[in-house]
Amino acid sequence: MAFTDEIGPELPYLRRYARALTGAQSSGDTFVRATLEAILANADRFDRRFEPRVALFRLFHGIWASGGGHLEADEKSGEGPEARLQGVAPRNREALLLTAMEGFTPTEVTQILGVSLSEVEALIAGAQHDIDQQLATTVLIIEDESVIALHLEQLVTDLNHEVVGIAATHKEAVQLARTHRPGLVLADIQLADSSSGIAAATEILKDLDVPTIFITAYPERLLTGSRPEPTYLVTKPFTPEAVRAAIGQALFFHPGRAFSA
Repeated sequence: MAFTDEIGPELPYLRRYARALTGAQSSGDTFVRATLEAILANADRFDRRFEPRVALFRLFHGIWASGGGHLEADEKSGEGPEARLQGVAPRNREALLLTAMEGFTPTEVTQILGVSLSEVEALIAGAQHDIDQQLATTVLIIEDESVIALHLEQLVTDLNHEVVGIAATHKEAVQLARTHRPGLVLADIQLADSSSGIAAATEILKDLDVPTIFITAYPERLLTGSRPEPTYLVTKPFTPEAVRAAIGQALFFHPGRAFSA
């Protein structure tokens, strides 16, 4: 199998992870490009002792740790994502995202991060504690399938957030957002009236500065790296852990939210 065939299918998911880890498409994609450039410059850096997906994420982490894994607070503002990063250890977030969002086993995370299994378990527990210190917020769910909407509502409520509305169409979503001004939006891509959840979120964001998480069965279509794309994506069928991780990261990185840990 050609080398590009090995890592090509994993690149959309590495982009998703990098964006969630750094809090933005631009910075996440920068580290992904640096990872690919490192492989092109020296193929031996791609450690073939591991499965290709593990080896790719392992090399990414080497680049991330050496080039920005410990961001410093912005001296001009105490509310930006860089400032809030001081409240959560980077390795905690890495372990949680690798397992909950990307589906790696704890053993695979030990290979990616180069730590022991007990350390991985401690990192995940630490990340969950850190994220739980976020202030609760109000949530608008944009989802046309009632069973999925109710499942999301229960997950959000269990995380101590308040659901202010569930919308099944573009028009309904915009109306609810204007009425309740939520602190977070969870949006499906395809809605009941054949409209786009992305279009609804885009209209909402014209009037409201709010973090948005998109939920889709086809994340690779929105993770090409060739255009402006969502930072936070959850793949259907989703797990509670993936939703929790995405919500925590979205709230953590949003510039308008103060970190209370």
